[in-house]
Amino acid sequence: MKVYLAGFNVDTTVLKELEQATGKRADLTPEVISAAYARISRDPRPINEIRVESRKEVERSRKSNQTIIFKMGHHSVAEHAVFNFDVLGLSRFAMEEAEKFRLCSYTEKSQRYITLDKDFVIPEEIKKTHFEKPFLKMVQLQNEAYFKLFEKLKDYIFKKHDKLAADPKKQNLLEGWAKEDARYITSLATESQVGVTVNARILELMLRRFASHPLAEVKNLGRSIYDIVSSVAPSIVIFREANERDLKTYPELKEAAKEFLKKSGKAISKKSIKGVELVEFPKDGDKLILAALLHTSDNLTYEQCKKIAAKLNKEQSKKLFKASWQNMQFYDSMLREFEYVNLTFNVVLSAACFGQLKRHRMSTITAQAYDPNLGITIPQSIKETGMEKYFREIVDKTNEVYAAIKKENPLAAPYILTNAHRKRVLMRLNLRELYHISRLREDAHAQWDIQNISRLMSREAKKVIPLATELLCGKDKYNETYQSIFGHLPKIIQAALPGARRIK
Repeated sequence: MKVYLAGFNVDTTVLKELEQATGKRADLTPEVISAAYARISRDPRPINEIRVESRKEVERSRKSNQTIIFKMGHHSVAEHAVFNFDVLGLSRFAMEEAEKFRLCSYTEKSQRYITLDKDFVIPEEIKKTHFEKPFLKMVQLQNEAYFKLFEKLKDYIFKKHDKLAADPKKQNLLEGWAKEDARYITSLATESQVGVTVNARILELMLRRFASHPLAEVKNLGRSIYDIVSSVAPSIVIFREANERDLKTYPELKEAAKEFLKKSGKAISKKSIKGVELVEFPKDGDKLILAALLHTSDNLTYEQCKKIAAKLNKEQSKKLFKASWQNMQFYDSMLREFEYVNLTFNVVLSAACFGQLKRHRMSTITAQAYDPNLGITIPQSIKETGMEKYFREIVDKTNEVYAAIKKENPLAAPYILTNAHRKRVLMRLNLRELYHISRLREDAHAQWDIQNISRLMSREAKKVIPLATELLCGKDKYNETYQSIFGHLPKIIQAALPGARRIK
């Protein structure tokens, strides 16, 4: 067996320096990799030799890409070409559209750790209209409130955690807690930045969606990305124009739904709003996963395994679950058999929290528009510092500006809403993915808002699938939970304990 490193991500500055030292090179494009790999199925030569030819004949490689990917329909070949983009100055609102794609990697500027400046996006839909002045005035009030809250919260947190504050190394952490809560008053127009890694196949889909999007900011993002890519790899991103499926489907669906969605005229009661509600689940979730575990362990049919699982008592069922868990550490994924149970949650959450939840792209997430009628999420620290009334006053003024803009331009109105404003999300995920979310988001180091949401999701899941969810917890509670099930710590933890050599 032989393994060659065919390529890896290289900063474009390094590539430019390389060109300056050696002269202009046509083969500095990911197209040569995709073209070489496209020939593997029909060319008997070793892959590394095919790659040499692809680099020497770049134009031929480009024609090969176009033929194999687009004419012959082998789109997966485009996945071998990968791009990294720095996206700067995009609003938090538009960022929700940019980060919708499952098979991408995103690392975004965190409002939890970085002090916000006064940078924000003025939507094209609002520029040079009579709404521009009230929009700017409102954002200015929100930003002033952010700094006022930050100073107040910083003083409060340093006093509350005076022992931590005495350690200079912990002061950045405490400041982060203050920033984390102060940002709830900032608008969705606030600028952010994100690093994106995406393969060419998904990039083409991304560009079509951006081109079809009604917001000018999202359209401009797509054009900016294409201008860069088209000069580097023109052969692997072709179908990038707006199309009717993306342009028309949701507007036409909304129009068709009007007939069936008759408004009752009743305002939403804030008392009736539930943060997390489990709305769909299998009645026999534990048995379904047990059947899947049995299916993997033998050559019986799934139906036969279901019949066996149905007859297992609680003790027998636990024995199987424990066998599937006993070698796990907190960083290990749950077995794939746990994907055979799906849960659907209705979640009402803040914009700040949605910014984190949306990153779990292996789940299915569809979201409604932000709705001031759903209320707001106010950090507990703001209440404890006596700043809740001030916070609500800023939100009330925000809602007035939002309502005025919405009458004439509902598309751009959400830009003025804050991170505290809420939306309703429908989220479907399998139990394996819920375990992943729980490990990461219920952990003590996670942000409190997403902690609360994930904890409620776990609690609801445990009610209906009690056995398969016994190990469901944040990673900080993993060893404790594991010990409660098995009567001892995971082996790797035991090995790290004093006197570990005596443990058998």
